[in-house]
Amino acid sequence: MNIFQKLEAFVTKTFKTTLEIFLEAIRMSPNAQGYVNGSITELLLKQHLEGLDYEVKRIKEKWEGKKHANHHGDFYFRKNGTNAWFVLESKGVKSNTEDWNKLYNLPRLKKMLFDYIEIIHWLNRNEEIEPQIDNWIATNLPDLVDAPTLYTYEEIHDYLNNPPKKETAKMIAMQALAGYSREEIDTMIKDRLKYVMSKVMVLDTHFVSGTSGASERTQATPRKDEFNVISINIVLRYNEHKFLFANPKQLDSSGKDANHLQQNYIMGFVFTQPDGSLELDLTDEWYDNFNDVCETLAPADAIEENEMQIDNRNVIVE
Repeated sequence: MNIFQKLEAFVTKTFKTTLEIFLEAIRMSPNAQGYVNGSITELLLKQHLEGLDYEVKRIKEKWEGKKHANHHGDFYFRKNGTNAWFVLESKGVKSNTEDWNKLYNLPRLKKMLFDYIEIIHWLNRNEEIEPQIDNWIATNLPDLVDAPTLYTYEEIHDYLNNPPKKETAKMIAMQALAGYSREEIDTMIKDRLKYVMSKVMVLDTHFVSGTSGASERTQATPRKDEFNVISINIVLRYNEHKFLFANPKQLDSSGKDANHLQQNYIMGFVFTQPDGSLELDLTDEWYDNFNDVCETLAPADAIEENEMQIDNRNVIVE
């Protein structure tokens, strides 16, 4: 059978429907798309590591008994020819970080770039920084230079319901937007975001976990000892599935509990070049070479092989 026939047979047998219905169901469900994308990420990651001469085993989702505190990941891995097994967790980037940080407004974009001047490739640190950032924005995002400040529908109406006694620039900007509907405001922000992200996108993590007693967590982010390596698929901000890696022990700890990771880490930026290619600027904690992050692992961090619970399930398509 060719690939189309395999797909049709799989859909017919598994979902008892046609390819047309299956496609439409996937298209209308962001949750389903996210789940499928997660499965694709894990499969491509496994293939990527195996291509680098690593043995990779999936970790059981449902353990027999209480899940081991240091096995909260997706895969076990070891270099072929060695005996040391480690745990790998797979995640994606935060999908709305540009919106969350309001990078559709010039001051917020400038601040974000200022905060990470040490990693941006087009900045000369021996010269004054602000003119360089202003020049980059004027060259790459000229429509943003004099664009009015945008606010969300809730911000506008909450503010104008309790306006300041004297007229301010913020109040004038809010009043100019007050006549627009929620849908119109959302469209303005969406269009502005699309424009900004055509030239720069932010790579941001989103580490959210449960806090059940079994997890031994004190907050809703992973502990730093739950896995040995974190893998982030940046496909939502890149033109292909690309993996970046970090050792959680090299990431800054949560301010609430030094044993925990933070929810968000700015990993770096993706800049679109004049020829349409993408340039990655990363902070020092993140590696695009899996072998490099493995060199940061200590032998003492390896797990006990007899404590592994491997998922050996196989899905037969044909």
